Amino acid sequence: MIKKEMIAMLLAGGQGSRLGVLTQKVAKPAVSFGGKYRIIDFPLSNCINSGVDTVGVLTQYQPLRLNAHIGIGIPWDLDRNVGGVTILPPYERSKGSDWYTGTANAIYQNLEYMEAYNPEYVLILSGDHIYKMDYEVMLDYHKANNADITIAAMPVPIEEASRFGILITDESNRITEFEEKPPVPRSNLASMGIYIFSWPVLREALIKMKDEPGCDFGKHIIPYCHGKGERIFAYEYNGYWKDVGTLGSYWEANMELIDIIPEFNLYEEYWKIYTKSEVIPPQFISADAKIERSIIGEGTEVYGEVVNSVIGAGVTIAEGAVVRDSIVMQGASIGAGAKVEKAIIAENVKIGAGTELGVGEYATSTYDPKVYQFDLVTIGENSVIPEHVKIGKNTAIAGETTADDYPDGLLASGNYIIKAGGVK
Repeated sequence: MIKKEMIAMLLAGGQGSRLGVLTQKVAKPAVSFGGKYRIIDFPLSNCINSGVDTVGVLTQYQPLRLNAHIGIGIPWDLDRNVGGVTILPPYERSKGSDWYTGTANAIYQNLEYMEAYNPEYVLILSGDHIYKMDYEVMLDYHKANNADITIAAMPVPIEEASRFGILITDESNRITEFEEKPPVPRSNLASMGIYIFSWPVLREALIKMKDEPGCDFGKHIIPYCHGKGERIFAYEYNGYWKDVGTLGSYWEANMELIDIIPEFNLYEEYWKIYTKSEVIPPQFISADAKIERSIIGEGTEVYGEVVNSVIGAGVTIAEGAVVRDSIVMQGASIGAGAKVEKAIIAENVKIGAGTELGVGEYATSTYDPKVYQFDLVTIGENSVIPEHVKIGKNTAIAGETTADDYPDGLLASGNYIIKAGGVK
């Protein structure tokens, strides 16, 4: 039997429905980030930088691009003969098959994978957070406390605390109470959804709770272990961490990369973020182009103006076009004279010449106000926007649109166009 001290289980099957049309055809961990990366690059890079060389990636929703991106793990040095990265989709068993119905249920369905490595510790991670963390330091903390479970935690503003699992600790940081998304939080110390379990404790809890519908770590496993009197400790993390689960937080996290002193630094030599890079030519900036405070991806051609924006690889920004406060993902093209203001434009979108995005005043979304509640214009991948139309704020577009879809040449603020195959 192979023996590993610690293996990682990376939960990457989430639909990410709060990212709206961005995750219509792609899992949230595979969404582009920072002009070069995909969201899953951050936990994968943390693993290899922390010396964790065995990672199971649990996929479910729209896994094609995620699987192709990870491949056999070469960019992260996870192409190992023993260990390395393994994609773990749900599969059919002799007693029928099950989709993953909750975070802990997904881990339970992969008990055999974990048993094959007979680890001392199992690290549970989420595939949709932006942060840098040395899991080895967290493991040392786990060992020093003789803990059964260690939960990474960080203080959050009290008004946001009801979105998280909330921890109440004693003076030694041992968790005395755990509340999952309480309506009235009694503490602002929030679980980050990063756990280290001693393997026997995890195995016993998963087997015991296996029949719990939608078995989840925050709702079922942690309360069960707490009720048994297991030693559960909070590991307080003070670095940068962002759950990019909403359009607003996703936009903010990208914009923070281009601050004069970025809160989250992609350029540190000692903690690199690795990714699968395409073989593409260098960027081209024309003599008349203007660029201020922006990230510009490889293979991108800029003939217009880019201000305070994150531009992916292989993008074309034509003459006279102005892109401001926006995210433009790889392969998109912005037509001549187009004006793009505070937008998220997904991969391979075509914006027609003279079109204006982000005009007028903010209005509440008529499509899905829980998802679309920011000033942003959000355009799903492979969409086509015709020439010389105007698109208001807090709008959503998915699919190939024509001039007929824009009465009087306008999509008013708060409205949407979702063509065939488009979903919330």
